[in-house]
Amino acid sequence: MSTRIKKRFIAGAICPHCKASDSLMLYMENNVEKVECVHCGYHKSQTDAETEKQTRTNENVIGIFKPQQ
Repeated sequence: MSTRIKKRFIAGAICPHCKASDSLMLYMENNVEKVECVHCGYHKSQTDAETEKQTRTNENVIGIFKPQQ
């Protein structure tokens, strides 16, 4: 039996490639965070360590959502 990957859309996000709004979905695969645009196929991935290293100096962030698997 295969494991189902939970994919969530990112509300209000705009694809950096095609500029489509509300088309990016976020999911985890083999402990790697992945983002994919359902409109144009753009994708980006990064490990948890890379995610933690990013600086968020110009953002008004309350917290970073890390769903349980």
